[in-house]
Amino acid sequence: MKVFTILFLFATFLFSKEYYAKVDPYEIRDISSNVSGLVLYASEFNIGKELSSQAYIRIDSELDTEELKYIQDKLSYLRETVGANEDILNNMEKSLKKKRDNYQKIESLKIKSVVEKDKDFHDLITGENQFLNTKKEINTLKVQITDLKLKEVQLKKNISDKNLIAEGFVLYSLAVKPGQVVNISTPLAQVADISKAKLTLYLDEADALDAEQKIVYIDEEKTQYKITRILHIADSKNISKYMGQIIIKSPQLFSKLVKVELKDE
Repeated sequence: MKVFTILFLFATFLFSKEYYAKVDPYEIRDISSNVSGLVLYASEFNIGKELSSQAYIRIDSELDTEELKYIQDKLSYLRETVGANEDILNNMEKSLKKKRDNYQKIESLKIKSVVEKDKDFHDLITGENQFLNTKKEINTLKVQITDLKLKEVQLKKNISDKNLIAEGFVLYSLAVKPGQVVNISTPLAQVADISKAKLTLYLDEADALDAEQKIVYIDEEKTQYKITRILHIADSKNISKYMGQIIIKSPQLFSKLVKVELKDE
């Protein structure tokens, strides 16, 4: 009986299901343009290399840069104007306080004629109207500043989007060349995250049910890896198979096929 059990376990171990998977980068991103413009720089020399903090694609941003400078100058002038108007408003407020106090003192005096009282009243109303107009002008200027700040943010984003950076990623492919005009949504490049790698398996139903508990063997070597992700819905292309993924350390070479076995404890 013991011999039969040992033989059964040995047979199970020996005939465990084998899968083959390609060692892919952890992530490949398709990069499309967010802007329109002329491509100034896109070097094929960088393909296959890890990208730095320097732009790997540059789209002409000269007009955006000039417009940004004008916007920032205009913002500076408007802020100075608002500051000056606020000083004026502060002085007017002090003057109005004295005018109100003076008018309240003479309003009930019988020695002052109606004409004199009306003159002081109109002077007070004129001062208050000037105060309100100045306040209105300040609010109008602040609205203009808000609009220009939004324009400033948009221009900065445009300039940033015209200088594509993917530090730490590897340039996988380029879809444009210098001299080409691109529009919004034009494909530009593919970049790959090779800090890790992933194996994609299409598992049989039996393995899919308890895949996370299986021991993972890669090229017949036992590993500490586990099924990282599994989709419990059958794949649309690989009928009756269930997609699973294993995240592994980054290898020296990607795209090679490895044999994967999922075994019980």
